[in-house]
Amino acid sequence: MHLVETLKQAVAAIVQEEGLTDGLDRIAVETPRDPTHGDFATNAAMVLAKAAKRNPRELGELIARRIAESPLVESASVAGPGFVNMTISNAAVASVVRAAQDGAAFTALGRTDAPQKVNVEYVSANPTGPLHVGHARGAVVGDALANILELRGHEVTREYYINDAGAQVDVLARSAFLRYREALGETVEIPSGLYPGDYLVPVGEALAREHGSALLEESEAVWLPIVRETAIAMMMDAVREDLAVLAITHETFFSEKSLQAPEDIVAQTIAHLEGDGLIYEGVLPRPKGQADDWEDREQTLFRSTEYGDDMDRALKKSDGSYTYFASDIAYHDHKITRGYDRLIDVLGADHGGYVKRMTAAVAALSHRRVRLDCLLCQLVKLYRAGEPVKMSKRSGDFVTLREVVDEVGADPVRFMMLFRKSDAPLDFDFAKVTEQSRDNPVFYVQYAHARCASVKRQAVEAFDAAILEDLSSAPVERLTDSGERALVVTLAQWPQLLASAADAAEPHRVAFYLHELASALHTQWNRGKDDVTLRFVNTEARDLTRARLALVEAVQAVLRHGLSALGVSAPDEMR
Repeated sequence: MHLVETLKQAVAAIVQEEGLTDGLDRIAVETPRDPTHGDFATNAAMVLAKAAKRNPRELGELIARRIAESPLVESASVAGPGFVNMTISNAAVASVVRAAQDGAAFTALGRTDAPQKVNVEYVSANPTGPLHVGHARGAVVGDALANILELRGHEVTREYYINDAGAQVDVLARSAFLRYREALGETVEIPSGLYPGDYLVPVGEALAREHGSALLEESEAVWLPIVRETAIAMMMDAVREDLAVLAITHETFFSEKSLQAPEDIVAQTIAHLEGDGLIYEGVLPRPKGQADDWEDREQTLFRSTEYGDDMDRALKKSDGSYTYFASDIAYHDHKITRGYDRLIDVLGADHGGYVKRMTAAVAALSHRRVRLDCLLCQLVKLYRAGEPVKMSKRSGDFVTLREVVDEVGADPVRFMMLFRKSDAPLDFDFAKVTEQSRDNPVFYVQYAHARCASVKRQAVEAFDAAILEDLSSAPVERLTDSGERALVVTLAQWPQLLASAADAAEPHRVAFYLHELASALHTQWNRGKDDVTLRFVNTEARDLTRARLALVEAVQAVLRHGLSALGVSAPDEMR
C-alpha cells in the first residue's frame, strides 16, 4: 500500500474508533498548496463534523493528536476551519524512496482490487480522407488512457469504429472513381460535394491496375460497390499507417456495416428496448435549439428522458431508415453483449449533444450495470512561430496528422496533446514544441529523466562504478533537506495519481504530474549550483551521495514509467 493511501486509512481508522462512519468515502489526503502547511493534509474533520454533530476544529484536534502517533507522521496540526496538516517522518521519506526505486512495483501500487473489462473507442474517423491534427488529439488521449487503465489493472480493448455504411462512403467512392478515370488518362475536374484531396490518387491508380478500363463500361449501380470497397480498404490502411507513426494500434476494428448483416442488429436492439417498455410512437415537441433528429410527425422514439436525457430520441427517419443514433445504440449494445463493464468513447467536440442520449441508452441497455464515459476533445489550432497554419499540401484544406508528426516527432505530439485537459482548446505551435527550453513541457520532462542519468554518470566519474551498486540499501534516512523532501512528497503521490487518472478517465493528470515531478528535480539541481553541499554528487560525502543517488534513481524510475504510460520516450541523453 502506498503512503497516501496508508495515511488516509490511518485517519479513517481514528474516526471510526470514534463511532463515525458516515462519509468515510469523502475523506481525502492531498498535498497542501502552501508547502509550509506540511507535506499532506486531510479534510476528514470537515466532512465528518456535521454528521458527528461536533465542531470541525475540535474533531481536527483529535485527529491531529492521534495521527501524530503514527511512525509515518512527524507532526500534525489543525489549520483553518479544520484541515489537519501532516509532516511525514524520516522513516516515511525512506520508505517512499525505497519503494519508488522499483518503478514497476511502485506503479503497481496504484492497481485496483476490482479490475474491470473496459472498452476504449477512439479515433473512429470516417474513412474518407487522411487523419488530421484534430484526430491526433483524440488518438493520443484514447491511447494514453488505455495504457493508464491497464496500469490500473483493468483488461482493456482498444477499438476503432469504421463508419462504412453511411452516405459519406458513397461520396468517397464517387470521388475515387474520378481518380480512377484520371489514372486511365482522362482529364477530370472534382465538382463541389466530392473529396478533392490528392490522397485518392493512389486509390484510382489501384483500381486502374486491377480493373483496367472495364469499370467505365458499367453502370454506377455496378461500379459503386466495387470502388467503395477498394477505397474504404485503402483508406483504412492509410489510417493504420498514420496511427503507427504515433505508435497507436487498435485490437478491434468494428464495421458499422456489420450491424446490418447478416442479421439486423439495429432492429434487434430496438426490439430489446421495446421489450423493456422504452420504445413508443409519438411526436416530439419542437426543441428550443436546432435538433437534427426532430421531425413534425409521429415517429419511433426511445424514452431516453427516463435515464437523464433532455428529450426522447428518434430512432427512424421519415423514409423508414434508421437514424444515426439507432445505429449507435446497436453498436453500444454489441459492446455490452461482449461483456464490458465500462465503455469509454473519445469524441470530437462537435459530439457534445451525443453524450446525454448515449449515456441514457447504455444505462437502459445494461440496466444501469455498465458505465459510459464520453471524453470530448476540443479543436487543435496550429501555429508556426505564432502565425496560424491552415493549409495542407496533401489534403488541400486541413493539416494531416502525418505532416505534424513528420515535422516535430511523435513525442512532442503525444505529450502536448495531453498537456491540457481534452475538453479545452489546444494551441500547438511547431516552433515552441521543438525548442529546447523549460517553456517546452515535453523537453522539460524528458530532460529531467536525462538529467537523472547524467547525475549517475557524474557520480561514477567522481567516485567509481561501485557508487551505484545496490542503491536499495543506501542510507536514505539522511535525506532531510527541504528540496529533497519536496521531491519525496511528489514521488509519494504517483500511485494515487495514476489511480485517479484511470478512474476519472483523465490522462492529462499524468502529464501534469510528470511536469510537477520534473520541476521538483530541476529546482533541487539548481539549488546545488548555489550551494555545493546540496548537490546530488558531493565528493566529500560518499554515503550522502549514495542516499541522493537513490532518490535520483527513484525519480528517474517514476518519470520513465509515467512517460511510458503516455507513450512518450524517456531518453538518457538530450542533444
